[in-house]
Amino acid sequence: MAVATPPRDIQPYLVSDDVLLLRSRTWDRLKFEIEYGLQKGTTANSYLITGEKTALLDPPGESFSELFLTEIQNRTDLSQLDYIVLGHTNPNRCFTLKALLKLAPQVTLVCSNPAAIALKDLLKDETPKVQIVKSGDTLDLGKGHGLEFIPTPTPRFPGHLCTYDPQEEILFTDKFFGAHVCGNQVFDEGWQFYDEDRRYYFDCVMASSIRQTLAGLNKIEDIPAKIYAPGHGPLIRYSRQELFNNYRHWIEKQKNELSVALIYASAYGNTATVAQAIAHGISKAGVMVETFNAEHADPEEIKGAISRCSGFVMGSPTLGGHAPTQIQTALGIVLNNADKNKLAGVFGSFGWSGEAIDLLEGKFKDAGYQMGFEPIRVKFKPTAVTLKTCEETGTDFAQAIKKAAKRRQPKQNVASTSQSDNLEQALGRIVGSLCIVTTQQDNLSGAMLASWVSQATFNPPGFTVAVAKERAIESLLHKGTNFVINVLQEGNHLGLMKHFLKPFAPGEDRFAGVATETADNGCQILTDALAYLECTVANRLECGDHWVIYATTDKGQVLQNNGMTAVHHRKSGTHY
Repeated sequence: MAVATPPRDIQPYLVSDDVLLLRSRTWDRLKFEIEYGLQKGTTANSYLITGEKTALLDPPGESFSELFLTEIQNRTDLSQLDYIVLGHTNPNRCFTLKALLKLAPQVTLVCSNPAAIALKDLLKDETPKVQIVKSGDTLDLGKGHGLEFIPTPTPRFPGHLCTYDPQEEILFTDKFFGAHVCGNQVFDEGWQFYDEDRRYYFDCVMASSIRQTLAGLNKIEDIPAKIYAPGHGPLIRYSRQELFNNYRHWIEKQKNELSVALIYASAYGNTATVAQAIAHGISKAGVMVETFNAEHADPEEIKGAISRCSGFVMGSPTLGGHAPTQIQTALGIVLNNADKNKLAGVFGSFGWSGEAIDLLEGKFKDAGYQMGFEPIRVKFKPTAVTLKTCEETGTDFAQAIKKAAKRRQPKQNVASTSQSDNLEQALGRIVGSLCIVTTQQDNLSGAMLASWVSQATFNPPGFTVAVAKERAIESLLHKGTNFVINVLQEGNHLGLMKHFLKPFAPGEDRFAGVATETADNGCQILTDALAYLECTVANRLECGDHWVIYATTDKGQVLQNNGMTAVHHRKSGTHY
């Protein structure tokens, strides 16, 4: 019997006598943005601080607006609300903000200067009082609550602001240290449970702007906070130092001599969403991404990134049939500073026409740049399928850059590599069975040929499979997801092997022309396989350039009783 999904709600929690947490919760995927891809729901955390004056930090977006307004009016008199502090601004949050301003017209909005500039356009006819704060500024609420402000901008959130309350020793971090997971637990007891969610959030939200993320970490490192209060997920009390150190470690892992400069502007957030998906695909393939929001980036920073990058990608909305002025300025910087041997890419979103995408593509082709992929054109809001295609496009783009760099490397001296050759040859003698991993999640499907598969446990029946980070299927194999291992039959494996070895275009149907049935777990059984196992991901371990997936299984079948397993013999341990 199916279990009903809990409805959206607001979970109130008194962090202290003066700090009320209001967690807007959903157990469903909130948005079709790649950061919500684990589909574990999320919480949008808002905080009400009451001293002699009252401040509300980070009201939620439109999805929770009605529930939140009802709950907060039950908790406080909005006519007595003095401040609303904004860790970041976007059109979604401003929907709730407009409603709050109608209920509390006396309130003062507290934000950074980039956020204040954005609010003028986002709030349109509203003319609220705005207090712009910069690094080192404070706001005295009384009773010891002297809020301190730390601007921590990123390309996606140029107005990002962290806020510290020394009275409570709480650092309100907004987008830093979040996780998209929903539950009743408010704090991070048993924090290892959230490891995968935290890492996935970092990879999607922070990995494409490691310079800015590192600068933000440096600003908050010495703040004597005992609690980190992020905008999403559980509050961080028990793993605060561990998570901070992890952020630094993950940043170091992103650094690479090969990099892609990703430059975009976004009118309504759709182009930024596409940019995030492309950036995620690039970074998971082991190429560093330097992201720039053309509306706020320093032209000299763009120039520097273009000069040192191995490839570049530009994205633009179309406004009135044209690209925004900031994109046209950035385009000039790119054309004047990018070598012609650098790979280029173009994307954008639009409502009706999309001329800005054509403009970018035409300029790059006319200048002699090779395009790394067909322009990505997204009409209105991107879907989950669109974002998966964008991610795969980013990965393909990164792999093309890596191949080009490898071709430019000088050949090694044979005499100096004999020892490494011996190791490679010995490692290559490890034999693995040939299998096809298949998975299906909603409208997203994936498949890959695998030979690094090994039984790992008897009870429960379980095995491991190694998945390269750049594989398209990797993002569909997180804890709790289902897949099928199809074991190939010796003498009847070449057709399936060749089919799944060929390169697939982003978004291409991996199963076209292949005989399949649907397993009980919803994934594809290849009917020409020797046997299959229905599996559930129980854990993931990051191992160099691969993820090792540990999965359990409680159902399977041999399809060809007299067949033998196809095995893969390699000559070298440096490739499959």
